[in-house]
Amino acid sequence: MVLVLFLVRTTFRAIFVCTEIGGRAEYIFRVFRFVVIRDYAGEIPGIMIMKSFIIIAVFFCAAASASEDYCYKDVVEACKTTSKKYTTGLNCTAKYGAIDAVQADLQKYANLHLVRSFEYLLMSTHFANYEKNRPGFEKLFRGLSDDKWSNGIEVIKYIAKRGGEMNFNVVGDDLLQEAEEDRSFELYELSAIARALDNEKRFALEAHHIHSEATRKSKSFHDPEISDYLEKEHVHKDRDLVRKLAGYTTDLSALLNGPDSSLSLFLFDDYLQKQ
Repeated sequence: MVLVLFLVRTTFRAIFVCTEIGGRAEYIFRVFRFVVIRDYAGEIPGIMIMKSFIIIAVFFCAAASASEDYCYKDVVEACKTTSKKYTTGLNCTAKYGAIDAVQADLQKYANLHLVRSFEYLLMSTHFANYEKNRPGFEKLFRGLSDDKWSNGIEVIKYIAKRGGEMNFNVVGDDLLQEAEEDRSFELYELSAIARALDNEKRFALEAHHIHSEATRKSKSFHDPEISDYLEKEHVHKDRDLVRKLAGYTTDLSALLNGPDSSLSLFLFDDYLQKQ
């Protein structure tokens, strides 16, 4: 009987070490000795007791392993072999939440920033030539170009931070289907600002779309971290920029309808240069 109790105690310790609550092993063993050994030791052979607890030990260990994360299980499996090929497919990534669901949208969003950055740069150089000579408009569109480039890089960094990867070939259908006249960047002053206003509104709506995808639009996931990132880094800035460009469009339109549009345009360009 002493040998049986020793083996049972050892079995209990193995069970609860596997399930990571080893501090309770001694207590539960005492309960087992009090209830089972006292009442049934004379009726059930010791070998049957040991078989029963070996089965219980296997069950607890299997249950504990099944409840672990994929990364831990993959590492355990990889450690069981000396082959390096098993360590290349580990699920130990930074992905969680809705990043897989919105990754393609974030990629399109980043690429849109980069495309608009080059377009604003072309518009800027158009106003900087000797014929136009609008340094204020040149400064405005160069600033927009720099902002779009920086924002695009930050979106790419965010995708990587959340465990995703960037694909520069993913572009929105509406961008591919833009009319030929929309690809001309030698515009007059009012038309250029109006184009920029439309672009910035689209950026705002794209951010709203990704935000809605990450906030319980689907019942299978909810990612408030993505929503918080979009709100802090893009949504509020888009609001301010849309308001500024809308004001520029309204003011310039009114000035050009005045008695001396050439002088008004010169003064407006000077105003932009001082901003």
